Amino acid sequence: MPEDSESARRTAEARAAVAASLASVGGSIDAEMRTRAVDLHSNSEAISKQEKELAKQTAALAKQSTQWQKLADTSTKKLNEIGDIQNWAEMIERDLLVLEETMRMVDGKDAPETASGTSRWSAGL
Repeated sequence: MPEDSESARRTAEARAAVAASLASVGGSIDAEMRTRAVDLHSNSEAISKQEKELAKQTAALAKQSTQWQKLADTSTKKLNEIGDIQNWAEMIERDLLVLEETMRMVDGKDAPETASGTSRWSAGL
């Protein structure tokens, strides 16, 4: 029966070798998975920080955009006011020219010629 004990010993050694091999493979896979889990956790924290910073920057950009819009609206309003002042000044100038022409006619003076050879009144004041 020495063959049976020899066979049993070989079987036990083979089992031990397979178990050690599986433990070694399992250990290396476990170590790799732990490393990946740590990396994923670290990356998750970094992404969370980036999300918070992005939200903060987006809020600041929205605030600045609102300020720029207010500035643009104010500038547009002021430009319109300048245009209104220019129109008002042109209307005053036309009124003064009409008044000047009327006073000239009341005084009985001839209309002076313009460079184009026409009087100012007939030129379309």
